[in-house]
Amino acid sequence: MNTLLAIDQGTTSTRAILFDAALTPLATAQQELPQIYPAPGEVEHDPEEIWRVTVATVRAALAKAGVRAGDVAAIGITNQRETTVIWERTTGRPIHNALVWQDRRTADVCAELRSAGHEAAVSARTGLVLDPYFSATKIRWLLEHVEGAREAASAGRLAFGTIDSFLIWRLTGGKVHATDATNAARTLIFDIGREWDADLCKLFGVPEAVLPQVCDCAHDFGTTLPELFGAPIRILGVAGDQQAATLGQGCVHPGMVKATFGTGCFALLNIGAEPVVSKNRLLTTIAYQLAGRRTYALEGAIFVAGAAVQWLRDELKLFARAEDVNALAAAADPAEAVYLVPAFVGLGSPYWDAQARGAIFGLTRNAGAPELALAALEAVGYQTRDLAEAMRADWPGTGGEMVLRADGGMAASDLAMQFVADMIAAPVDRPAVMETTAVGAAYLAGLKAGLCPQPDAFAAGWTSARRFLPAMDEATRARKWGGWRDAVSRTLTRG
Repeated sequence: MNTLLAIDQGTTSTRAILFDAALTPLATAQQELPQIYPAPGEVEHDPEEIWRVTVATVRAALAKAGVRAGDVAAIGITNQRETTVIWERTTGRPIHNALVWQDRRTADVCAELRSAGHEAAVSARTGLVLDPYFSATKIRWLLEHVEGAREAASAGRLAFGTIDSFLIWRLTGGKVHATDATNAARTLIFDIGREWDADLCKLFGVPEAVLPQVCDCAHDFGTTLPELFGAPIRILGVAGDQQAATLGQGCVHPGMVKATFGTGCFALLNIGAEPVVSKNRLLTTIAYQLAGRRTYALEGAIFVAGAAVQWLRDELKLFARAEDVNALAAAADPAEAVYLVPAFVGLGSPYWDAQARGAIFGLTRNAGAPELALAALEAVGYQTRDLAEAMRADWPGTGGEMVLRADGGMAASDLAMQFVADMIAAPVDRPAVMETTAVGAAYLAGLKAGLCPQPDAFAAGWTSARRFLPAMDEATRARKWGGWRDAVSRTLTRG
């Protein structure tokens, strides 16, 4: 039993990756996840489809590697965070589609709570801001809009979970209702210095009876039903996708920064054992919890990164494959100054404007597909600078030179990563192993199973495949940055 299995359930796809004990990938299976858009600003997933694809990809990865379930030491689960599922305890049946982290239907509820003066108290306990991004108002919406749900929840007949909890429940046949500290910290009802908060549950109308047990990231979450994969497998690791990537990138010391450029972009700065209150509208969150000890991070959340490239591909039909954006962008006229503010579902850090919507600025008659492609890639660099500047201001421990470790699908784009380095005026390292989210999940499972070393020793083995160094002169950087700030200011609906 010297192999580890990572389930990486993301926003747009589900993957199962089999690793050896040295965390070298052996086999991968992946399937896309359909997106459901009931109305503008609303995003849902079918939990049953998530479950079906999870089982299918695990079986496929095992078959591809020629490995039996009995030879797998443990499973690690990593997941899209904040996405909210409520299901019946007796049947396991979801009462509604999952409300995805991108869903903005509860923006008005957040605005009402903010107007009533609750944000400061909520932020002090949770490290978060009042935004529909997080789980609490999604729970409230489901309980209010599904007939009989609130009564059933109060009576203890319903269970809430982020996707990790839902998968643990299903994998164990309903024996375990649990989550880890990193996922709990994204709900708006969890005190990141303590546990579930009764006052916050009351504020958001969440019955405590629906909540899962909160555990370490490396913990015994039960075993899978033997009929699923041919033999029971222990579930020994769980972390939200961004926190798993933080571990997978070896960012285990204060001052280390990772950014995952996927559907969105999420940058985490390890700040150590004590939480720091952000003065620049970053989030304070739990990076990981091991042996009962929490390590904290400052996080910047960009809602749309790779999703802007998908929009150019799927809606505007500018190219056939996402990777084709690079060649198209390389053909852009450098004299053009087109800015794409991809606020398709509002703006995250540091603006937190749920009502903002996407816009394009700087169009001339000469601007076309190449300029739009370049603007989509450059938007990632501009938004990353938004986060980097806030981190430098919030936590002086970043020191003189920030080095950002990048992963995710967009990190494969040399053009995008070079522009990020140019904008933040700091090096960007791309890892030798790009599957850092899955690596982090597998590592947690392997740590609990006794196959993987402690975090310091594990991080020492991290290697970079390429470093991107800033190459843009300061005058150009300042000019381009000024154009971005002006463009964003025109999209904001909140001051």
